[in-house]
Parts: sequence; structure tokens; C-alpha cells
Amino acid sequence: MKTYKDGHHRLFENDPETGSVVSRMLLELERDRMDAVRKYSSQFDDWDPESFRLTGEQVQGAIQQLPEQTIRDTDFCQANVRAFAQAQLETLKPLEVEMRPGVVLGHRHIPVQFVGSYIPGGRYPMFGSAQMSIIPARVAGVKRIVACTPPVKGKGFFPATINAIAKAGADEIYILGGVPAMALMAFGLGDAAPVDMLCGAGNK
Repeated sequence: MKTYKDGHHRLFENDPETGSVVSRMLLELERDRMDAVRKYSSQFDDWDPESFRLTGEQVQGAIQQLPEQTIRDTDFCQANVRAFAQAQLETLKPLEVEMRPGVVLGHRHIPVQFVGSYIPGGRYPMFGSAQMSIIPARVAGVKRIVACTPPVKGKGFFPATINAIAKAGADEIYILGGVPAMALMAFGLGDAAPVDMLCGAGNK
């Protein structure tokens, strides 16, 4: 095997500097709540809207900005992901066996109630993460799904990402990035309720 370039990837979970900075931010976010969310959103993303959560009208307005081809392509992709998630779910069968008279053993698969999904963005839309984290949760039977995606610095959001998040099945969409977004979902800040599970890609 010939190696052209070593990866030298850093494992950020073992990076003391990242851990220290994020820990301090989380403590402040838990203590100061939405005041801290606004502070960090302004500092890192130049983003301080009246509400971080999109209304239904804003979601529909974003979708209407898109070319029909983008909408069709997203629908096609999501249909494939949804079909596969449903096929996966069919392999997870409940089990109940009466081992002895009156002695019943088994298992059930019970979805968590509330999931938070982080959809990376920043410089480029990465709305494939909406398909991969929201659709399986919806197919599994999760009752409520909240999604956060970072703003385009100082400008708003990527309409294609909002379309993907909405079509995937999120109940709430927030334009918020990084640690503040994770804190909002995990702690239940503002009008968001705390989630049972966080998922989605992102950098350190």
C-alpha cells in the first residue's frame, strides 16, 4: 500500500483546550440561559434575531426561494433514506416468550420522546445531515424532534437546509450554531424543551 498523505486527524474529545473552552461556555449557558445564547451567537455568527426559532411562514418562505430541481432532488433523497429506515425498523421485532407457566420474558423497542438534531452549516449547507438524523428518529416513532442549524454569518440561513429539515420531519427549527445550539437543545433554553438525545455532525 502506498500512502500519499497521512491524515493526522486530531481527536477533539481528547483535546484539553477544546474541552476547557466548551465546559466554560456550557456552564455560562446553563446559568445565564438565553442571555448567553444571544451573546455567543452575536460573537461567533453575528446573529441576534428577535427569535432564533423559525415560524411556519418563514419555513415556507425559505422553501419558495428554491428551484424546483432542488426540491425534487431533496424529496428523492429523503424517500430513499425513509424507505431504508423503515426497512431497518422492520428488523427490530418485539419479543415475548412464556418460559414457564406465568413466567413471561421478552423485550420491547420504545423510542425516546424528544430528539435534538444538529445540522452543520457555516460556510456551506450540509443538509444531508437532516436526512440522516431526523428521518430515522421520525420513523422510529420519536414524538418531537427539534433541529438547529447555524446561520450564514450575519445573513440568515440556507433555504435548501430549511427545506430538508422541514421535509425530514422536524417539529421545531432554530437558526443557531455551535455550543449554544447544543446547550439550547440539551438544557431546554428559551421556549425549547430539553431533549432526551442529541445527534448530528459538527466540528470541535
